[in-house]
Amino acid sequence: MKMENNLKFDELDLELKNYAKENSVPIIQDEGLSFLESMVRIKRPNVILEVGTAIGYSAIRMIKAGAKEVYTIERDPKMYEEAVKNVEKAGFSDRIHILFKDALEAYDLVKNVKIDMLFIDAAKAQYTKFFDIYTKNLNEHGIVVCDNMLFHGMVENKNLDEMTRGVRGLVRKLNMFHEFLLSNDLYDTSIYDIGDGMAISIKK
Repeated sequence: MKMENNLKFDELDLELKNYAKENSVPIIQDEGLSFLESMVRIKRPNVILEVGTAIGYSAIRMIKAGAKEVYTIERDPKMYEEAVKNVEKAGFSDRIHILFKDALEAYDLVKNVKIDMLFIDAAKAQYTKFFDIYTKNLNEHGIVVCDNMLFHGMVENKNLDEMTRGVRGLVRKLNMFHEFLLSNDLYDTSIYDIGDGMAISIKK
């Protein structure tokens, strides 16, 4: 599926995109970003929780798209420092709250934060755990958006023998997460071949 978009990038956006490219930092692809920003504009969330800050690119873009507040979790010290610096540059330090913690251990930091949207873009092998942990905070009719659902097309590749053992394990876990989402009676889920694969799950 080819998704057209009218994304516009300011100087900081382009700086972050270049940094990510030069330093092999995985940030959301343009097609996926367009989809994510559309969800933000449709949902108009007061509070978003993001699992996987990286350098703060998607958190900054979600604020620009209309989110009032973003809580975002990052465990890598270098990425955390870059994100703090970039959020300050963007002028959003009062609206983007960066939590330096492993997302599997960070729930106590946000347990009292009610959210309208959860965005998962972190360790692919842990998506099901992230979903289970943080959807407890979703308001009624909240939504969950997940990136990298196709994992560079490997999820659709049925020939697992062509992959390394580690990649095979990730692909299997992502396939299990697909099944988990689509069979979850508490959510209506659709998975789209946009960017690196985007899923949206709407709380019933």
